Amino acid sequence: MTALFFTPHLHSHINPKLTPKPKPKPIKTRVLLQTFTPTTPPQSSFSDPFVLELAESLEDSLPSSSQPSPLQKLRDLSSQILLSTPWPSRKDEAFRFTDTSFIKNSQIEPLSHPSQSSTSLVVSDDTQFPNLVFVDGFIHNSLSNLSNLPGGVYVGNLLGLSDSITTRVCDFVGEFQFGDLFWSINGMGAPDLGVIYVPSGCRVENPIHLRYLSIEGGNDVSKKLPLSNPRVFVLVEEGGEVGIVEEFVGKEGNECYWTNSVLEVVIGVGGIVRHSYVQSQSQGAAHIKWTSVKQETASTYELVEVSTGGKLSRHNIHVQQMGPDTVTELSTFHLSVTDQTQDLHSSLVLDHPRGFSRQLHKCIVAHSKGQAVFDGNVKVNRYAQQTDAGQLTRSLLLEPRATVNVKPNLQIIADNVKCSHGAAISDLEESQLFYFQARGIDLETARKALVFSFGAEVIGRFPYPSVRKQVESRVKELMETKNGSPS
Repeated sequence: MTALFFTPHLHSHINPKLTPKPKPKPIKTRVLLQTFTPTTPPQSSFSDPFVLELAESLEDSLPSSSQPSPLQKLRDLSSQILLSTPWPSRKDEAFRFTDTSFIKNSQIEPLSHPSQSSTSLVVSDDTQFPNLVFVDGFIHNSLSNLSNLPGGVYVGNLLGLSDSITTRVCDFVGEFQFGDLFWSINGMGAPDLGVIYVPSGCRVENPIHLRYLSIEGGNDVSKKLPLSNPRVFVLVEEGGEVGIVEEFVGKEGNECYWTNSVLEVVIGVGGIVRHSYVQSQSQGAAHIKWTSVKQETASTYELVEVSTGGKLSRHNIHVQQMGPDTVTELSTFHLSVTDQTQDLHSSLVLDHPRGFSRQLHKCIVAHSKGQAVFDGNVKVNRYAQQTDAGQLTRSLLLEPRATVNVKPNLQIIADNVKCSHGAAISDLEESQLFYFQARGIDLETARKALVFSFGAEVIGRFPYPSVRKQVESRVKELMETKNGSPS
């Protein structure tokens, strides 16, 4: 069997002060004919000394008491995979443009219990939504507010589950086996498993707000890097509907910590999940996240993401359509205003007829040492006939030596499809700036307006006005700070 691989790759440095600013040129698509072969399984006897030491510290941080069966099953599986997986390097294709040495060269300290200061922590109740709070990876019930949930809906940890729901959760936990090393680190080190369960036919009116707070941290001198591993599993039964807002925040400034998060989502037949994801952690933090979604027939998954924090931020998304007439929409906006790396790796697998997908990725790099990475893979397999899939990535580079690497990747085996993708990298266009100036608007104001409107296309897709307003304020604040200080 042969497969068509459409893989344009763009690597760009733009110096807007030394070179003219042409309009983005159409990308020439390179078509390769390759024989499709299954991926070889990972080595089973490999042991990376650094990973082995990290695994031991994770094991030491875990409680000695027995754990609920889904969590123990997850830990056993993750430890097996972890010990056979080396730490990623720039030689690995998936990390070719992502340098993880910042994490490896730090003194990693897995957090074994909630910080004592969390007992006096006060979380502003500025949301009307039911919310579950995580502090350094641990579920904090006293800070959470889960009132007014519909009957049959459960939000909380494993210990509060009924036997019937525990059995359903156990059916799926551990079945997501396509993650990388960081997925396994989370699976082995997660202190608990947060669960969102929506029964058949239930529509949850208000979204469920997951707040992840990071309060433990180190600095550049100490090299201390506290590690937290929050994990949440979402199960929406047939015909269920729910909105989920994930918000990652930390201390202001450059506190150093590592949040290594996983969200797993299973959507039953005809179910709907609207997922909003906001990442605004410390500019000195490492933020690595996995989002994995399985969609049954005629289900819908919508993601809107805005990521502005972290010294190193990487979001891995894997979506698998498990039945026909399935809808997937992914909208992401990344902003790098310091020497940050903002990385998005996405994988969408379509195996059934009449699948629909749209992906929009936008990023702004506003610092000469900042960079962005986009590696988006859409795979349309043999039986996914009448698929309609579209992918677009657009990048805006505002400083000399700012860097972006984009790799839209469309693999088509089916022969009756409607698929497209595109990519563009540029600075602000002179014609757009001239349009503002010709109407009496000064150059600085014009640039601010154009930069904000570039990301507003994604921000405007948040389905909840309160989240949208909060993100707008954050982006404007970061751009004002950036414009007020040298790069």
